[in-house]
Amino acid sequence: MFSRGMIALALVGALGAVQTAGADESGSFSTIGSYVNNYVKFDHAGGTVIGGSMEGTDTVIESTGGPFSEGAHNLVTCVAYGKVSAKGPDFEAPCTVADASGDRLYTLARRRAGGVEEGGGGEGRLELLGGTGKYAGVTGRCAYAVDYLANNRHILTTNCEWRRSTDRE
Repeated sequence: MFSRGMIALALVGALGAVQTAGADESGSFSTIGSYVNNYVKFDHAGGTVIGGSMEGTDTVIESTGGPFSEGAHNLVTCVAYGKVSAKGPDFEAPCTVADASGDRLYTLARRRAGGVEEGGGGEGRLELLGGTGKYAGVTGRCAYAVDYLANNRHILTTNCEWRRSTDRE
C-alpha cells in the first residue's frame, strides 16, 4: 500500500505540474536590422507627410531564450507613415517579421523624435503584438534606435522584453 508520505509527495508533484503548466514565459532579446525604404514625402497643411514601404532583415544578437533564438535571421516588411509638423515628428510603422520556418511576429513601432532623411533617425518604442506559430500570444515592449543612411537605407537596433502566458486555449 501507499504511505501518507508517498501520497503527499505525489500530490505536491501534481500541484507543481499544474502550476508550471499555468506559468508565464518571459525573457529579453536584442536585434539589429538593415532596411531599404521607399518613402514618399510631400508638404501638407503646414507640415510634411511621409509614407511608404520598408523592407529588410534583422538578426537576433542576444536572447534569454524562448521563441527568439540568438543568431536567427528574419525577413521584415513594414508600412511606415507619419507627419512632421510644428508639434514635431509623429511616425508609426506596423511590421510583420517572418522567420525561416514561416512563423510571423507582428510589431508596431512609434517614434516622436528625429527625421527620416540621411543623417536622421532617433529613438522610439516598439510593441510586440503576438503572431503565428511560436510567436502566438507573445507580447512585449522594446526600445529602438534608428539611423538613416544614404540611398534610402537605415539601420535599426532593438532591446526587447517579452512575455507569453502559457494559459492558451
